[in-house]
Amino acid sequence: MSEFNGLAALVTGGGSGIGAATAALLRNRGAQVAVLDLHTDNIPDGMLALRCDITDSAATAQAVARAADRLGGLDILVNNAGIGAVGDISGNDDTEWARVLDVNVTAIARVTRAALPHLRRSAHAAIVNTCSAVAFIGVRDRALYSASKGAVHALTLAMAADHAADGIRVNAVAPGTTDTPWVSRLLDAADDPATAAESLRARQPLGHLVSADEVAHAIASLAAPAAASTTGAVLRVDGGMTSLRL
Repeated sequence: MSEFNGLAALVTGGGSGIGAATAALLRNRGAQVAVLDLHTDNIPDGMLALRCDITDSAATAQAVARAADRLGGLDILVNNAGIGAVGDISGNDDTEWARVLDVNVTAIARVTRAALPHLRRSAHAAIVNTCSAVAFIGVRDRALYSASKGAVHALTLAMAADHAADGIRVNAVAPGTTDTPWVSRLLDAADDPATAAESLRARQPLGHLVSADEVAHAIASLAAPAAASTTGAVLRVDGGMTSLRL
């Protein structure tokens, strides 16, 4: 497939999980791809790997500028980088609240702010943010994480409104429980990993965890030039978790 031929994409958190699957898919479909991540050792050949801490404004601006320079511009931005948090409202201290909101929400503003001048010059500009099913339903022990992803949902809609006149489409994907390294670490830490895994699968009506490749497919679909009239949408990739009761 070549739907992204001639386009340049920047993926944050592209070193593993959903980000790595998205970067690989965009590249396989013809895009030039740059990846921003704290860990770049496993970035495949053929992609521009940029080690970057997206909580650092100066480093982020520098990395985005380098990506645009090396790729000849930017057409697609995937704001995927994020971290998890476990606990009810009393389960995380102020420092953890600040850290998670910084990575999951404020960093979207940092990266997008740096990318905007380049996206405004593109005829096929698209931004896709990674949200979550927990922006729509209450899940136990996810107070901080849910707050951050609810903010991503609202931010996506605001960005779509702000930048429609610039010709920049802004959408989001909202995965359910996805088979990523973070979920694997949660299961490893459980008293009974097998039972915990079954519980995670069971809360999604299709009966299985979402795969990183499935989320990547949704991201690519929203970013593709063929989706030129889609903006302000949040695509749920959650096995029916947020909308079905069987």
